[in-house]
Amino acid sequence: MATSAGLRLHWWGTVLYPAALVAVFLGGQLLLKALGVPGALQASLAALPAVAALLFSLPVRLRRCWNESQPWRRLGVLGAKAAVAKALLRGALKAIALLALVIAALALSGQLSWMPRLNAGLLLNAVALGLGVAFAEELLFRGWLMGEISLLVGPQRGLWLQAALFSLVHTRFNLPPIPLIGLLVGLLLLGLALGLQRRADGGLLWGAIGLHGGLVAGWFVLHQGLVSIQPSAPAWLMGPDNPIGGVIGWLGLALLLLARRPWWNEGTHTTTP
Repeated sequence: MATSAGLRLHWWGTVLYPAALVAVFLGGQLLLKALGVPGALQASLAALPAVAALLFSLPVRLRRCWNESQPWRRLGVLGAKAAVAKALLRGALKAIALLALVIAALALSGQLSWMPRLNAGLLLNAVALGLGVAFAEELLFRGWLMGEISLLVGPQRGLWLQAALFSLVHTRFNLPPIPLIGLLVGLLLLGLALGLQRRADGGLLWGAIGLHGGLVAGWFVLHQGLVSIQPSAPAWLMGPDNPIGGVIGWLGLALLLLARRPWWNEGTHTTTP
């Protein structure tokens, strides 16, 4: 249990809270399956009550366990409009730079061909997917989890633990050993980059949302509407259907982490592009 005055935190609560959200999601999937909803729609529809439960319960948890009177500000959701917009834009620009590195490397290695097939529906789907996934996951991982673990064991351990858990949750463990390790490491680096992005933005969550959402939406647009990647593209270069798990993704994220060196120290609060 955290010993700071006013805090009511236990490790078991930190474990059970996300487990309860997962139970809501899985229960929704089972219900939808029983109702005959097509399998392709089950995950998306089941996510809605889980996200609603997150949005409803998270401020209650912060008031109760963190003794926080302004939970949405503490989570980094609320802030000055100009600062929020600036952070979101900076995060999105970093995502564009990372994706540009991936595309350049694939093009130079002859593993990519251009096949433009963009349309308004695809772009709208990309924006909705990017913002929806990024907001929910950043609120959970960089907003709540990193903050709560930091209160329990300190900010540096909080940064590393949230990144490790983010990696474990998102990795597909049915992969062969080498691609599996590549994806685990790449997602760990991404989790660290997103945590440091929040620190660099003075606690605002929107830079991390821009970076995360930009990667999700940008890769969706590229893969579905702009380029075709050769099936023979090596997994060590490209990653297992996700460039974060390959050498290109590692390199881009390592450069981003290198640029974020001043923010490894939790006491640093100055913002930067």
